[in-house]
Amino acid sequence: MYHPDLIRHPDSCPALVLNADYTPLSYYPLSIWPWQTAIKAVFLDRVDIVAEYEREVRSPTARIKLPSVIALKQYVKPSAFPAFTRFNLFLRDKFECQYCGCGRDLTFDHIIPRAQGGRTTWENVATACAPCNLKKGGRTPKQAAMPLHIEAIRPTSWQLQEHGRRFPPNFLHATWRDWLYWDVELEA
Repeated sequence: MYHPDLIRHPDSCPALVLNADYTPLSYYPLSIWPWQTAIKAVFLDRVDIVAEYEREVRSPTARIKLPSVIALKQYVKPSAFPAFTRFNLFLRDKFECQYCGCGRDLTFDHIIPRAQGGRTTWENVATACAPCNLKKGGRTPKQAAMPLHIEAIRPTSWQLQEHGRRFPPNFLHATWRDWLYWDVELEA
């Protein structure tokens, strides 16, 4: 019987990495390791294999099925607050302009403009599409009559993970289904 994993190249067989409590280390980006890293972690006894692909790799003396889901043996405590990055800002704001709701041509905007003493912090930066950013210019949202859709806050790592669950990656293997919570079709 034909099985797609049997002809799959090993490089297209990443392993989903779960924390020791069997939750994904992260949803966005999804915590996955290339097959070589997963195999190395297995041999170093740092992970447990939870599920496998049908695909196997061979050496002159051994054959091993590629792990599709692995769980760390040591729990990794996530940091409470994520780093301030452009990507994390867009994720906090769900990849939408906080002025018009558009999801294209995104930039970031200083709510209180830098020219007026505004700083680059979670609480003073919002995702904005280029047209809204240009329209707002060097004014505050109130001065520009452009209210924000949501208040700019410093998100927790948990909040970003929850937002990330709304944006599943292009590849999800069927063996990952029990560990992830997206309403999408998974690959076999």
